[in-house]
Amino acid sequence: MNMSKRSLKYVPLLCLALVFTQCKTKTENASDNQEQNLTKEMTTKHQISTSEFGKLPSGEKITKYRLVNENGMEVDIINYGGIITNLKVPDKNGVNKDVVLGFNSLDGYLTPSPYFGAIIGRYGNRIAGGKFVIDGKEYTLALNDGKNHLHGGNKGFDKVVWEATQISNSKSVSLQLSYLSKDMEEGYPGNLKTTVTYTLDNSNSLKVKYEATSDKKTVVNLTQHSYFNLSGDFSKKILDHQIMINADAFLPVDATLIPTGEFRKVKGTPFNFTSAKAIGKEINSENEQLKRGLGYDHCWVLKDQDKGQRLAATAYDPKSGRFMEVFTDQPGIQFYTGNFLDGTLPAKGGGTYAKRTGFCLETQHYPDSPNQKDFPSVLLSPGEKYQTETSFKFSVK
Repeated sequence: MNMSKRSLKYVPLLCLALVFTQCKTKTENASDNQEQNLTKEMTTKHQISTSEFGKLPSGEKITKYRLVNENGMEVDIINYGGIITNLKVPDKNGVNKDVVLGFNSLDGYLTPSPYFGAIIGRYGNRIAGGKFVIDGKEYTLALNDGKNHLHGGNKGFDKVVWEATQISNSKSVSLQLSYLSKDMEEGYPGNLKTTVTYTLDNSNSLKVKYEATSDKKTVVNLTQHSYFNLSGDFSKKILDHQIMINADAFLPVDATLIPTGEFRKVKGTPFNFTSAKAIGKEINSENEQLKRGLGYDHCWVLKDQDKGQRLAATAYDPKSGRFMEVFTDQPGIQFYTGNFLDGTLPAKGGGTYAKRTGFCLETQHYPDSPNQKDFPSVLLSPGEKYQTETSFKFSVK
């Protein structure tokens, strides 16, 4: 009996301890749930997901990476060619639609195509005669555009598999792509280590950062070759899109689309986009340069080349309200209006890509720079780093 009384003395203490433990457990669980919810919220705001996008003839699997920001903007990139296969941005009513031309499957990119969405290298645009000289030594490249070399050759950066690394933080998601182009690949000297980083942030900007180093003196000119149709309807032409290009001059071309070396003022010509105007306004004008390009397929000489990142161009689709701004530190921008699209390529969502259903704004150095002494240099020497960045920012108005 005495033992029972003594035991009863400890009952209140045991109850108190049990209550304290339960409260502590509930608090810890609540804290854990809050942390899980926060983590879930952060991951839903910024996402990178992966899926298989097909196989190469060799059997190698190609991966598609989907980057999503907190506004729901999406960009799909595959590690074959660093190709942007889809880019979904909102219109003035908040409706997201894909605004870049491309294909539904890998097979479309494996057959000859107009470089839809690809990373272009080692040299974007044309090199006359497929030849250039460095320190007295002549290098010969593939002639894959008539008498000229175009976009890196028969197997440029648009046709190689890149090593991919995913990067995420509180403000953005990135996909870093790396590729080693070996010495004399496609005729270019030097082992060129190249990294291209796509970053999607919450301002609805898609940034493309290019970096490269070489162990031999070589030439480099990288760019991104997306075809845009801001309407989100690939059956429609882009002639009503309004374009502004921040340039007072452009580079006239010869019959093979190689720059003549002249810097021609745009004032008084159909090439004047210093104020926004519809692509179709003067594209069919009687003009020798337009005849040679079958429309616009020229490089504009951007202003303020000593000021680094600045606004280079804008594009606006009045019907959807989608507005795109292009920022770059490059000296030039190639404006191309899909003149060689001929209705033979299958479009995403059905139908085909007809002439002028997409346009390109490719930031870059000038075409044929290795052979034109008055153009900014594209030489990269050992110990130097090639580094440039372009941003495509989307909004509505």
